[in-house]
Amino acid sequence: MRRCLIFTLVLQMLVNTVAIAADYPRNQSLYITMRDGVRIAVDVWLPKTMEEGERVPTLMQATRYWRAYESATGDLEDDKFFEHAERMNAAGYALVLVDARGSGASFGWRPYERSVEEATDYGEVVDWIVAQPWSDGGVGAYGVSYAGNTAELLLINRHPAVKAIAPLFNDFDNFSHLAFPGGALEAGPLNRWANRLAYMDRNDICGYRGLDDDACTDMLSRWTGVKPVDDDTDGSLLAAAVAEHARNINYLDAAMVYEFRDDPWATTGIPDVGRKGSPAGHLPSIEASGAAMFVRAGWQDAATVNGTLGRYNTLSNTQQVYIGPWDHGARNDADPFKPADTPVSPTSDEQWTQMFAFFDRYLKAGGEPVESSITYYTLGADRWTTTRAWPPEGFSDRVFYLTDNGRLSGEPQKSADADVDYPIDFEATTGRHNRWFTNNGGGGDVVYGNRAEADERLLTFTSDPVAADTEITGHPIITLYATSTHEDGLFIAYLEDVAPDGTVTYLTEGQLRAVQRQTSDEQPAYWKAGPHRRQLRSEAMPLIPGEVAELEFELWATSALIRRDHRIRVAIAGADKDTFLRYPRDGEEPTISVQANRRYASRIVLPVADD
Repeated sequence: MRRCLIFTLVLQMLVNTVAIAADYPRNQSLYITMRDGVRIAVDVWLPKTMEEGERVPTLMQATRYWRAYESATGDLEDDKFFEHAERMNAAGYALVLVDARGSGASFGWRPYERSVEEATDYGEVVDWIVAQPWSDGGVGAYGVSYAGNTAELLLINRHPAVKAIAPLFNDFDNFSHLAFPGGALEAGPLNRWANRLAYMDRNDICGYRGLDDDACTDMLSRWTGVKPVDDDTDGSLLAAAVAEHARNINYLDAAMVYEFRDDPWATTGIPDVGRKGSPAGHLPSIEASGAAMFVRAGWQDAATVNGTLGRYNTLSNTQQVYIGPWDHGARNDADPFKPADTPVSPTSDEQWTQMFAFFDRYLKAGGEPVESSITYYTLGADRWTTTRAWPPEGFSDRVFYLTDNGRLSGEPQKSADADVDYPIDFEATTGRHNRWFTNNGGGGDVVYGNRAEADERLLTFTSDPVAADTEITGHPIITLYATSTHEDGLFIAYLEDVAPDGTVTYLTEGQLRAVQRQTSDEQPAYWKAGPHRRQLRSEAMPLIPGEVAELEFELWATSALIRRDHRIRVAIAGADKDTFLRYPRDGEEPTISVQANRRYASRIVLPVADD
């Protein structure tokens, strides 16, 4: 009798387990049909401990880079995102991964990246999520880079279920902070990125990963490409979706002829895709969503930190912001004053714990809202500071003038006509492990190394040794008065630290394409330091050879400590051959003349900590 009872209980448990699995499969891949009939592929991961009738909040990540890989074995634990899903589920969240329209296993095509149509899709995915029996009606979105962009763009739908997002290392203004900083096309990294996307759109995993021969064979033994949905047993749906991706616009090809914000984008003819495809172009809707934000950025991750600070000073949404010594995605420590192999801090596990605590606050019962704040790291000081205001209090502008003898001086020049000639060196470079490659194209860690030899190709201005430790935190602004032999050109200013032994350490930079120097009194869409430029073709200002032009522009925000007896350097370049398109594109190298006199006092203004 006892054995019979035990058998009955075990049988009942098995029946219940089957029922639960039927209602709540651990993982499923399926299509959700959008308003226009386009089918969007999603992967759903539910906690393995869920019971029938249990409801949980959902974290959603939408990506351009395949929501899931097809496992060669078919085993669930061989799914590339299995460990990622385990982490999300263990934290008490359902996970929904989404292939963006026109990518992965989703149907459709991409006229430009991060389109409004794509962002609208994500609102409809949320509609589907909250209608599921396992959903408690609360949704958050998160992601690094492109997935950070989609998390923020989801808010334009103002969906009431979306209470919080975590846009991590994302491109707030794609035109100004990534593709065309200062108006200069970031051709090197974009070339690598565009090629990778082309392979992905063809479902060529080896090409995407840059693998051939044995390495490709090894890859295919684990993953064969993008994951099809569960019902696509013969692969025909995936093949049809991939065929539609052939219409996608090649980003680099289009960008090579897209120079101003109002230029038409490739064959689509769409103007201002930089605004349309960026959160910065949709701020009223994003703010109206009321969603709280958890934000991470790195001082040397393209120019995305300026978007982070612009968002903070523009939107009323609650924002917890962390700006650290990180490469793109905080996989590596990028404090230039530390060895390149310094372990990242906080660790990956600590970063996840921090993000989950944020989502728990807004998506689970009992969380108390927090006030907006920025916690930032100071390079070279190994110190974190929290502030509610940006720029932080306790800093004042200090002016350094460029002189004709290569010095940075605290005193304006007395000479009436002093200047410094510099033939542009188109071989000058910051290499392929800089702030631009880390963001676009899988460049990894940011390692500039000792810039002393590289500076020999540039025009440099160096201060006297500083008498005490000097912190620079904020937005340096440089004003160059210069002539050129050509109508166009790129002006790059690097801010550097020079140690007593001659080691030169990169801190930050800024750039301006000369024909886009026209400033505007129009109120910018978001807060920024330095002059505002609309960057319209109708406002192009070619240089007049031999005539002095004023070029005022900001360097990307930083926080760095200049140690006692170190010197501050400004290095001027006209090219970074591995990163930026050449300006002018062909012909002889220009020669510029930087003015350093009392009438045209070229200078840099640094936000320095008060004594």
